[in-house]
This record gives sequence, structure tokens and C-alpha cells, in this order.
Amino acid sequence: MSEYQYFEFLAIDQPLTEDEMDELRALSTRATITPVSFTNYYNWGDFKGNPDKLMQRYFDAHVYVANWMTAIFMVRLPIEALPKETAEALAVPYMLDFKAIKTHWVISWRLEESENYDRFGMEDGRGWMARLAPVRDELLRGDMRSLYIGWLASITGEMMDDDEMEPVSISGLGSLTAAQQALAEFLEVDPDLLAGAGMGSPAAQSEEISEKDMDKWIDALPRNEVKAVLKQLLEGKGQLAERSIKNRFAEWRRGLQTAKTDPPRRTVGELRENAETARQIRMENQKRDRKRREVRRRKEHEVYLENLSKDFPKAWKSVAKTVERGSGLAYDEACRTLVDISEAYALFINKKQFPKELKKFMAGHMRRKALIQRLVKAGIWEDK
Repeated sequence: MSEYQYFEFLAIDQPLTEDEMDELRALSTRATITPVSFTNYYNWGDFKGNPDKLMQRYFDAHVYVANWMTAIFMVRLPIEALPKETAEALAVPYMLDFKAIKTHWVISWRLEESENYDRFGMEDGRGWMARLAPVRDELLRGDMRSLYIGWLASITGEMMDDDEMEPVSISGLGSLTAAQQALAEFLEVDPDLLAGAGMGSPAAQSEEISEKDMDKWIDALPRNEVKAVLKQLLEGKGQLAERSIKNRFAEWRRGLQTAKTDPPRRTVGELRENAETARQIRMENQKRDRKRREVRRRKEHEVYLENLSKDFPKAWKSVAKTVERGSGLAYDEACRTLVDISEAYALFINKKQFPKELKKFMAGHMRRKALIQRLVKAGIWEDK
């Protein structure tokens, strides 16, 4: 298998300038570069740039996929968006990394040792950014479930002992967003472990923002901050102004929530027990679904057989026409239809009538040994 690497970067808070795009072009002549993105893949050679440095300087999100079973997702957040204590508690070496630079966090989720050979034999990296990028907005709103998923991946990777505790208590694990579900898939978190983590997890707090909260926060804004946002708007930096003001408001709301009592933390052993319970529930649901599908299939088949029984002469003519094609595929099709006709006779006419009719039908086809072999194997003909 040839080498394959996929790089994609996204600028969210602020578009790239012409000078910045020229700087990036110097790193790759083949890359697709726009004011908000950089995308390239390699079947040989390597990327000249350093993703960590590019994230620190230009971009807000990054996806990397390589067919040696590696997948990486990174986001850049304003430093005030994440408490240092939370980052330190959730960090897992080689899996969930938090790098603090002067004004931002750069967070990395890593899958380094996948055993899903089928996935990486087909994986080309495209499409992941669209699914994962909303994680950044969720983090800016104070939703830390994506970080918990990164920590949970370490249990899937057998890196945690049973007596270790959850680093933080997170609400809403039983109702993940589409982006969070995509992140769990990207990192190959055990689905049963993910479902088990959601057991007993309190519902996520409503993200609905009251007008009273907005008024209270706006009234307390320092004049210089209001002036800075208005200046950004006048300079044509509306998107940056919106992001900036929303980030500050989200930070204020997180401060209000910290006073609330968090649910008790669980041990890794308890999470594994929950995962086993989730597995059993999943298996029972799958078994129930299979039974439902089988009942539905049988009913549909019975309706088909009943319709077949209403005009047997037509059915026999149809089989004869199929047999005349003389090919292996035609004989397979004819055999299946004859089995159906046999069942229709048994259900709606007389089970003993079918062998008589089949004998009449086969009188003109006894030289078709390949057809006879199929009928014998299907159990509706005896080769004498």
C-alpha cells in the first residue's frame, strides 16, 4: 500500500491575509489555499510545514489523517475559554494534549495506534473537518464534552486502571451533539464505553440565553471593551467582532455555572461496568430488531406467495421463459422461483400437488443437468 497523508487547516475567527497566503504557498505549491483554508495530501514526500506552528499562527482547526493508522484533530481557543485546571485534569499523554501559548490554547486529540485496517485502507481524510469543526464553537460556549471524549479514548486504549477516577464530572454525556459523536468515531472510542459514560450523567444544561442575562452582562461591560468591538465593526471585521463578544459572554456564563454542584465522579472500573451493561442492552436491541425484521420479511414473503398462488399457470410460464435462457444465472433464478412456487403450493393449495406439477414441467428439460443439480441441492427434486 502506498503512503498517504492528508492535511486540512481552517481559519475561523479571522481570514488569512494575502501575505499570509503567500507564506503558506511557500510551504506547498500543490495545496489548495483560500482565505479560510489550506488543504493538501501526499502520496510521497512530506509536508514542509509544522502543524503545531501553523495552528499557533494562522489557523483555528486542523485535521490530519495518515494511512499508517494515525488521525489527529486540533483546535485553537482563546486562552480565557478554558480554565488551566480543566486542561491539566483532562490531559492524557499522546492522546489529549493542551498547549498554552500567549493568547491561546492549542488542543490536540490523537489516535496513534488504530487497529482498524479497513478504515485506514479507505480513509482519505476528506469530510472530517466539516463534521469536527463545530467542536470548537461548543468549547467556546463552555461545553467540555469533547474533552471528556478525548480522555475516554484512553480507556478504550487500556491506558487507565480501574481505580482511577474521572478527572472531571461532565453533564450531558447521554445526549452528545453530532460533532461530539463524530469526534468519538474519529478517535475510535468504544461505542459501548461511550454509552456507558452517558448512564447516570445529568442532562446538559439548556443553552437558551435569557434577555435578562444579556442585559446584565452588557450593562457591566467596560467602556473600552465596547469601543474595541465597535471599532472592529467599522473596520469591516464583523466576524471577528462577533466571535470576540460571544467568547467573552460565554466566559461570563461559565463563571455563573461554576457555583452549581457537580455530580459525583466515577471510577474507571464503574465506567467499564457501565460499558458492559450498555453492550448487553445493545445486543438485546439488535436481537429484537433482527426478530422484527424477520417477522416483517416473513409477512412480506407470505403476501408474495399468496399472489403467486393466484395464478400458477403464469408462474410456470415465467419459469419456463427463464430456463430457456440456458445460463447459470438463469438456472439460479429459476431454481429460486421454483422453491417459491413449492412453498406457495404448500401454504395455499396442496403440498403433494407441487411434485406432480414439477415433474410435468421438467419433462422437457431433463437434459439440463446444471438445472437439475440446482433443484436437487434445493431439495425439491430427486435425481434418479
